[in-house]
Amino acid sequence: MQRMSSDSPLPADRPDPNEGNPALRARVPDHVADGCFSTGAIVMTGPSEYVVDFLQTIGRPHRVARRVIVPHPVMPQFIDALNTNLDLYKSRFGEPPAPPQNQNQARRPSPQEIYDDLKLPDEVLSGVYANGVMIGHGASEFGLDFLTSFFPQSAVSARVFVSAGQVPRLLESLKSAVRQLEQRQQAAASGPTASVEPVGEPPTGTAPPTDAAPPTDAASPNADGETPASDDDGAAESEDPPTHPES
Repeated sequence: MQRMSSDSPLPADRPDPNEGNPALRARVPDHVADGCFSTGAIVMTGPSEYVVDFLQTIGRPHRVARRVIVPHPVMPQFIDALNTNLDLYKSRFGEPPAPPQNQNQARRPSPQEIYDDLKLPDEVLSGVYANGVMIGHGASEFGLDFLTSFFPQSAVSARVFVSAGQVPRLLESLKSAVRQLEQRQQAAASGPTASVEPVGEPPTGTAPPTDAAPPTDAASPNADGETPASDDDGAAESEDPPTHPES
């Protein structure tokens, strides 16, 4: 995992990510510069990569806003970076506010039920690859810049913003996906399998998947810094207050 920084000015409450890494840069293409806000996430494990679906569950239909493909070897680095960033957040702003929990869920929905309730646009279907990530945060949100770190220059393949309160759950979902993969490998399981773990509250009329890992929210190491991560094969989900799948 590699740490990178950007040239854009930072608010007064954010440390300068260039400190200690003045030479690191990542190009931000125009079509990803605006980014998107996510209220939840679903993490799935594939044979060689993790698929992270960032959801928007405000209004109907709920939809997958961004799909990011992370190689298996990169996910532990992403988790470390996100964990470090969360610790930095806590040292500056205290514990992030916890999203409300839906107490009226009779059961957790299956992955198929979750995706039946989600819109998956054609332009998002194949996802974008990322073998690194830069993470920063403010007082109320975390920004995740997923990178393709290839010669001669790194570039941002997806930019996602999540509320600070979602980060702990996203982090737990990512860890759960890694644990699931490790257990399968230890059990010498053969053939590709996929599991989904919702993060946050399920959308109206939907409960978290039964086979899903613990919900989580995303942020990363470096309060205002950035850290690359990569590789895939696990599923987890995270989401913000009033909605779920993905989560």
